Amino acid sequence: MNSNIRYGYMSPLTDNVVVKMKKGQNIAGYPIGIIYIDDVYYPMLPGNIVNGYTFDFPTRLMPVEGLDCPNLFNTCEGVEEKIYEACKKLEKEGVRAISSACGFFGNYQAGMAEKLDVPVALSSLVQLPWIATLLKKSQTIGVLTAQKDSFTDSLLDSCGVSEDIKKRLVVKDLGHEKEFSCITEGRGEFDNAIVKEEVVNKALEIVKESPQTGAILLECSDMPPYAHAVQAATGLPVFDFTTLIKWLNFAVTQKPYFGFI
Repeated sequence: MNSNIRYGYMSPLTDNVVVKMKKGQNIAGYPIGIIYIDDVYYPMLPGNIVNGYTFDFPTRLMPVEGLDCPNLFNTCEGVEEKIYEACKKLEKEGVRAISSACGFFGNYQAGMAEKLDVPVALSSLVQLPWIATLLKKSQTIGVLTAQKDSFTDSLLDSCGVSEDIKKRLVVKDLGHEKEFSCITEGRGEFDNAIVKEEVVNKALEIVKESPQTGAILLECSDMPPYAHAVQAATGLPVFDFTTLIKWLNFAVTQKPYFGFI
């Protein structure tokens, strides 16, 4: 039992109990903390992990100060320390679990899981072992990523992806597409209809290249707005940051059941 974390669900039946909070914690009620890249410039649509309408439960957003995409994608010096500082701020504010708003934070997944005192799932890629368990061993898993050059073995290793699962991945890159590249290049605007078309077309490329694809994972936290379109086009289960963060939330916000028997 972690004595530093108190779980409790307040209801009219439990509001007469003694409550306690950690010293230094000045806010409460945020089950999930989410770190994000500080220096970016593009639209954040509903479905994007840092859009407030994406989740129907509170999420506490925390920037990794001064961090930009190139430094994160290329695991530059000093990035790990900045990530740790942001995560510790979230811990101090009482979050029950920590995720992120970019799959490439996964380079630091293994390290942060060891250093922090709450569950950590910094990348949508940590779902790959679960997805593989759901499928036949003959089936492949499609992955759409924002930058294939940064989709490295070390990233997958940090996210707990085995060599057997790596061999089953079919990875497609959207970072060089005409409109989606706004996200990595920070141009400030994009044509949403074209971005959706680009994402769907890459998913269809995966299915065409590998007809035995059993599921698709969206690495990038900017792709969930198009998950429904990908599923409609491919007829496959689609996993992304929202499936990960909702799973985390359910695990750390168990509520009592009420009703008649």
